[in-house]
Amino acid sequence: MLNRVVLIGRLTWDPELRYTANGVAVTSFRLAVERPFTNQQGEREADFIDIVVWRQQAENVANYVKKGRMVAVEGRLQVRNYENQEGRKVRVAEVVADNVRFLPTGGSGGQGGNPGYEGGNGFQNDRNSSDDPFADDGKPIDISDDDLPF
Repeated sequence: MLNRVVLIGRLTWDPELRYTANGVAVTSFRLAVERPFTNQQGEREADFIDIVVWRQQAENVANYVKKGRMVAVEGRLQVRNYENQEGRKVRVAEVVADNVRFLPTGGSGGQGGNPGYEGGNGFQNDRNSSDDPFADDGKPIDISDDDLPF
């Protein structure tokens, strides 16, 4: 069986950090994910998907990401049921994130968070595009046929 979700979108509100009675961090936020097609009016629509993140990564998300920031989320879809205060049964579908990557903000970095922080792994990535080891420096690449896997 397989339950895997991969999403890229923007946060619709600042993440909400809470702690369970046992002191485990949990953060929730909603992600706006554009659909890959336009509607009849030529506009793109979006789906708004609830995300839940646990433990250290929950604290990282709450500390480094703000509303409007683009992130990539990997996780699993979870459906749960509960009874609300009016006694009605409520069904909730949400993505429980295993990994949240903070994507570049493009430009000023004013979308919140630390533009170099890659999330999930707890390390900073201070590289910029000029440090790209795969950038074209105008020289041919010396690869023999023995180095190719096919």
